[in-house]
Amino acid sequence: MSEKLLRPREVCERLGVSYSTLRRWIEAGYIKAIRTVGGKHRVPESEVRRILESRAKETRAIAYARVSSSDQREDLERQVRYLLEYCASKGYRVVETITDVGSGLKTDRRGSKKLFDLVVSKQVEVVVITYGDRLTRFGFEYLEYFFNQHG
Repeated sequence: MSEKLLRPREVCERLGVSYSTLRRWIEAGYIKAIRTVGGKHRVPESEVRRILESRAKETRAIAYARVSSSDQREDLERQVRYLLEYCASKGYRVVETITDVGSGLKTDRRGSKKLFDLVVSKQVEVVVITYGDRLTRFGFEYLEYFFNQHG
């Protein structure tokens, strides 16, 4: 008995990706597809299972967002939405979303301390931020080096 072949729409629904993403994956060889006599793509069900299983071993990530004052709550929410969308597009599993309201110059922000604790304890592999200045105003390169050394 031959393996079930799925239409692109079914594959997109199961994987939670757009058709254009699926098409790029097929062209890049990330997912194997068969072309029908009519030129349409069909994806073996085993390929969909393979991708879903690889997602189970996803990279654990922290999404970190910060604004300087409570007047910027909308910007904080926008940052969080953007970070979560980005993580989803990369296949990261967000284990925690950390937010801070306070100056980038302050070193005693509760969220940033929690971030360091999680990184040092190897509970995450990736820290995702919108811009370096969300984490610190100066010395971002040192923090980047620190995070790279711990995960």
